[in-house]
Amino acid sequence: MSWAISTLAVGVVTLLLIQRKLYPYFWDDLMYYARVRRVGSAMMARMKRGVVTYLQCFELQARNIPEKPFVVFEEQILTYRDVDARSNRFAHVLRSHCGLKHGDVVALLMNNEPDFICVWFGLCKLGCEVAFLNFNIKSQSLRHCLRSCGAKALVIGPDLIRCVDEVLPDAGLEVWVAAESSTHQSIGTLLDKLESASPEKPVTDAPQPNLMSNFLFIFTSGTTGLPKAARISHIKAVMCMAFLRLCGAGARDRVYLTLPLYHMSASLLGIGGCIELGATCVLKRKFSASQFWKDCVKYDITVFQYIGELCRYLVNQPKTAEEVAHKVRLAAGSGLRADVWTQFLRRFGKIQIRESYGLTEASIGFVNYTDEIGPIGRASYFNKVWFKEEFLPFEFLKCDPQTHEPIRTDTGHCIKVSKGEAGLLVAPVMFTNPFLGYAGDKAMSEKKLLRDVFKSGDVYFNTGDLMLQDHRDFVYFKDRIGDTFRWKGENVSTTEVSEVLGCLDFLLDVSVYGVTVPGYEGRAGMAAVVLKDGHGLDGDRLYSHLLHTLPPYAWPCFLRVQTSLDVTDTFKQQKGRLVQEGFSPDTVQQPLFFLDASRKTYMPLTAQLYDHIVSGKIRL
Repeated sequence: MSWAISTLAVGVVTLLLIQRKLYPYFWDDLMYYARVRRVGSAMMARMKRGVVTYLQCFELQARNIPEKPFVVFEEQILTYRDVDARSNRFAHVLRSHCGLKHGDVVALLMNNEPDFICVWFGLCKLGCEVAFLNFNIKSQSLRHCLRSCGAKALVIGPDLIRCVDEVLPDAGLEVWVAAESSTHQSIGTLLDKLESASPEKPVTDAPQPNLMSNFLFIFTSGTTGLPKAARISHIKAVMCMAFLRLCGAGARDRVYLTLPLYHMSASLLGIGGCIELGATCVLKRKFSASQFWKDCVKYDITVFQYIGELCRYLVNQPKTAEEVAHKVRLAAGSGLRADVWTQFLRRFGKIQIRESYGLTEASIGFVNYTDEIGPIGRASYFNKVWFKEEFLPFEFLKCDPQTHEPIRTDTGHCIKVSKGEAGLLVAPVMFTNPFLGYAGDKAMSEKKLLRDVFKSGDVYFNTGDLMLQDHRDFVYFKDRIGDTFRWKGENVSTTEVSEVLGCLDFLLDVSVYGVTVPGYEGRAGMAAVVLKDGHGLDGDRLYSHLLHTLPPYAWPCFLRVQTSLDVTDTFKQQKGRLVQEGFSPDTVQQPLFFLDASRKTYMPLTAQLYDHIVSGKIRL
C-alpha cells in the first residue's frame, strides 16, 4: 500500500513539474475558465427568471440590496434605492413634461455626476434609446451627432449649456437641462419638477426588449470621418456587466471611476460591473492625478478602472504618503504600456493589473488574468473551448502590409496567420456578437464587415486592429489600421481633423496621421500641410481655429510643411513614409513645427526642442 502511495506521489510531482515546465499558466487558465463558466451560468439563470436587460439587472439589485451605497459622489451617498427612486422621478417628468415615450431617441450631454445615471435609467424606464454625447466635441460634430442618431430631444447638464449655444437655433429638437432654472427661454428645466414627481416606476405599455435590439448609442471615431453612432444591443450591454467580476472584483469592493461616463468603459463596464456585483461606485467628476491616491484613501477604494494614460500620469506625479497608504488591490482597464506597467507595480504596491481589450461596436474582448506584463489577454486551450463552442470565436487573418486588406486565396477565402505573426482580429457576427451598425451610415456599417471569410456566406466583424498571439498563447495589441489613432485616451479620426484644417485659407492640402512619441501611449497627431502660394504658416490663427472646432486631444501636436503630398494613382494619400519618419528634425528635411499651448501658437521645432520633448522635459 505504501509503495502504491509513494508511486502515486512521485507521479503527481512529476506531472506537476512537467506542467510547470511546458504549460506554466495551466492553473491560471483553468481558474479563469471556471470563472467565465460561473458568470455565464449566473447570467442564464437570471434570464430564465425574466431579468434580461441592463436596467432589469439594476432594478433587481435595488430590490435585493436597497440600502447599500451604489454611487458615492463628492459628499453625496446614493443607495441603490435612492438611484432607483430618483430615476423613476426623472422618468415621470420626462414623460409628462417633455412628452417622451417608448422608441424615442434622446441624446444625453452631461459630465460625470449621479444625475447622468439617474436620467439615463429614467429614460430607459420609458423605453427610450439614449445617445451618450462626448462633452468635448465642438458645434459641427455636435450637430452631426444629433442628426445621425435621430435624437428627438437633448438632456444636458447645467454646466454644459454653453456647449449647445451654437447649435440651438437649427438643432430642431427640444432641449432640457438637469437644473432648477435656466437663462435660456428655449431650454426647459427638470430638477424644479422632480420633487413633485412619483418615486414609483412609471407604468408603460412598452414591450419586453429583444436582446438583439438597440439599447443605446455610443459614439466612436470609427475609421474615417465624423463620430459614428454605434448601436449597442441589449445583449452586448448585459455581457459588459461581467467585466469587473471576470477581473476578480467582488460585492464588497468600492470601485473608483474617473473615466467619462459617455465612454463604454465607464458606463457599461464600470457602472454595469458595479451593478452586476452589487458593489459601490465612487464617481469622480474628472480625473485628477494629484488627487487620485488621496481619494483612494478617503473613500476606501479597493478597485479602480484605468486607461493607459491615467497610469502614466500617476507614475509621473511626485511621491505622496497616500500612494502607499491606500487599500487598492485591483486595477482593470486597457492601453497600459509595459514600461509604465512595471513602474506602476514597483511604486504603488501590490496591485493586481488586469489589462484588457474590447470594442464599442462588438462583443469580442480579452482579459490578461495573469501577472505577465504586456499582453492584453490569452488565447489558451480553455478559452478556446469556451469561445469556440459556446461564446465568441475569433481569428487572426493574414493581411496586406500596405493596404491592410485581408489576403485571400484563389478560392476567395481568407488565411489565418501563424503564432508569432501579426494578424487582423476578426469575429463572426452572431447572437453573442451582434453588430447593429452605425446609425445613419449604412456604407460605414457595411465597411466593418468581411464576407465569405472561411466559407461562402459567413460574415465577420473587422475590428481594424492588428494582434499577435505568441507561442505561449498570450495576445498582444500591435497596431490600429485605417485613418484613426488614439491619443489622450480618445480615438481621433484623421479625416475629421483634415477637414477642419482644410477650412483655413492659407492651407492648400493637408494629410493627418499619428506618430509615436517616447514615453506616451498611443500616437500624437501630426499634419503634413501644403501652403497656398504667397501664404505663410499662421500659427496663431491655426491655434484659434482648432480651439473653436476640435477637442484638444484631436489637435495636431506637430506640423510638417511640404511643397506637395504623396498620393497614389487614384489620388489616395500615402502616409506610410510620413508615419515612419515621425517628427525628428534629423530625419525630416522639411520645416517642422510643434504646438506650444502656453503661447497659443505653433512654434518651429528645433533639435533642442525635439530632445526636450522625447526626454519628457516638455509635456505634450
